Amino acid sequence: MIILGVNYYFHDTSVCIIKDGELLVALEEERFSREKHTWRFPRLSAKKCLALTGFSASDIDAVAFSINPTKDIGKKCLYALGLGTHMLPFVKHELWGGITNQRELRAWANNFFGNHKPEMHFIDHHLAHVMGSYYVSPYKDAALLSIDGAGEWSTTWLGCVEQGNLQCFSESFFPHSLGSFYETATQFCGFRPNYDEGKTMGLAPFGDSDVFYDKMQKLVTVDEHGKLQVDLRYFKYQNAGHQRFSEEYTAAFGEARHSDCIEARHENVAAAAQRVLEDRVLEMCKVLEQRCTADYLVVAGGVALNSVVNGRILRETRFKDLYVMPAAGDNGTAIGAAYYLHNHIYKNPNRFHHINPFVGTEYSDGEIEECLRACKLSYKRSSNIAKDVAERLFQGEIVAWFQGRMEIGPRSLGSRSILADPTKADMKNKINAQVKHREAYRPFAPSAIAERASQYFELDVEAPFMLKVCMVREAYKEKLPAITHVDGSARLQTVSADTNPVYHQMISHFGQLSGIPVVLNTSFNIMGEPVVESPIQAIRCFFSTGLDVLAIGNFIVEK
Repeated sequence: MIILGVNYYFHDTSVCIIKDGELLVALEEERFSREKHTWRFPRLSAKKCLALTGFSASDIDAVAFSINPTKDIGKKCLYALGLGTHMLPFVKHELWGGITNQRELRAWANNFFGNHKPEMHFIDHHLAHVMGSYYVSPYKDAALLSIDGAGEWSTTWLGCVEQGNLQCFSESFFPHSLGSFYETATQFCGFRPNYDEGKTMGLAPFGDSDVFYDKMQKLVTVDEHGKLQVDLRYFKYQNAGHQRFSEEYTAAFGEARHSDCIEARHENVAAAAQRVLEDRVLEMCKVLEQRCTADYLVVAGGVALNSVVNGRILRETRFKDLYVMPAAGDNGTAIGAAYYLHNHIYKNPNRFHHINPFVGTEYSDGEIEECLRACKLSYKRSSNIAKDVAERLFQGEIVAWFQGRMEIGPRSLGSRSILADPTKADMKNKINAQVKHREAYRPFAPSAIAERASQYFELDVEAPFMLKVCMVREAYKEKLPAITHVDGSARLQTVSADTNPVYHQMISHFGQLSGIPVVLNTSFNIMGEPVVESPIQAIRCFFSTGLDVLAIGNFIVEK
């Protein structure tokens, strides 16, 4: 059975292919269209998925779309209209837009598959998030939590799977949205809502959450069932307009940021919003702790990318660990929809553990060398790329690292990465100024070999997808200044020799030189652009920034 999973209508469009339950390939459209967080139909990635697997369109048995706009359409209309006429723009957008989208998907399928007619399934967006994540998690029994801005109508979903039985405990519906609450703070701080929430998370430790916490925590509450209630007087996102906050919001927190200058007020709003977000998620986790006996938690949806929240869940709940897929946002719903179809609808018992994020494109040394020659570049072949790059890092150089299959998700995990020595105090500012051209307050992440990570970081479980923030151990904060955030934390990635052997070898070699097997890892791109996908994109990024070395396949390129 070959299933094509598709995320469209929501941002970060994507496609995947699974065969007999195994994930063969998963691609994000932005890597090919070069439009970050694109909403475009994933035509390029769909075509590339077929090329990489060697399948033709006629080989596809079924298609799973991560949207089900016509389900309970009458109930949705009555619910929205009951909230007032101000919801009419949102009703038009979600309902009519969803129906139009469904027609577009069917039209695409007719064109893509021709006379071949695979089964077509439309999966509820939040089920694609949370159940799709569950089916690729390592857990048999698990508490389930999905938190989004607005996935169709549902914004949060709480439940569990125990002894094979699925239960939904509670669900919240738009406009009562924790994701939209945080998006509003993002816009207030001068960033793009629904795209730049990571910037808000990075800014928060610079502020004092106590300044606005009492006011902020009244804007969103969680009841004993885990359902959300938002005080809509402070918001405008429910009107489907550009501005997310109302006059009441600015009356409470002051003027929004409209210039390059970030004032203390904006830092304090970011800090308060981050703290409230964490507190409300923990309240939902308490409901799950009380309602189910599972030792593990699966978290899905865009809010699951808030790695600071995930760190607090590990520290402050009884759950032994949590699973967040590497593409926890809407990009991962292509995978989620495909596995919901495979495991839940088709009732296949075999489970796939999505522990390896490297499911994208790959280029051979022959293809890479052909590109280097076409660009008339000087280069040399390395007999040990891991050792050579470790030595360059130890010398203080910034290395662009292009190796193996591309990872999926917003974090570069050692396939399309920019690397540096985390022990050098000036390295963070150097990369921000010369390479990434991004805000100076944003932290960089560490990659550590899994078997020694707990020596340097206060985390006793693995974090392969860089989605669990922890504290740097006190003895190493001064020794790892380039990856230690202002509050002493780090967004750690643990690297396994099983899933990324070359990256693991390189970090191990670096550890032999520096004494600490940890490297600074940030995505191979500049601010505002998607991560590089191909050799030519890697070369362009390398020569247009202050990078020192490009390690691409088994070749080393210098300027």
